Amino acid sequence: MRFSWPDALLEAAQHGLRIEELWLSHDTVESSVMMQTSEAAFVRVLLPIRLDDLSTITYSVWFRVELHDMHRAFLAWTGPQYSQLRLEGRLANDIPPGQALDARGVAVVRDPDQTPYLDDSNDPMLNRLLAEVWPAALHV
Repeated sequence: MRFSWPDALLEAAQHGLRIEELWLSHDTVESSVMMQTSEAAFVRVLLPIRLDDLSTITYSVWFRVELHDMHRAFLAWTGPQYSQLRLEGRLANDIPPGQALDARGVAVVRDPDQTPYLDDSNDPMLNRLLAEVWPAALHV
């Protein structure tokens, strides 16, 4: 499941507010892996959730990072240094069952042909999402 916008920007757009100085890494929000506004920088990361039906759902979410970290990711994305990319940031989309929005975490590259994965967090709820098995009915 791929989130189009970070939650805060989606809410602003739904209220008719203009998003100032929007930069996208690709032609559309859906195809972009990075985005920047006048106030924030985001990198797309993958968040896999193990489900009780023995499957896994992987969310493609936005991760709010410092501007210099987004620039570092941009420079590394297509080069050999990409496999060593590590980003610290905050989850910019809320995932069921909720309460993980704005949680701090770490994203790393597990496979150089894929987007970085959200890998670790000290936040109790985000850590639970990463570590526990969840009811599949929550993630339909």
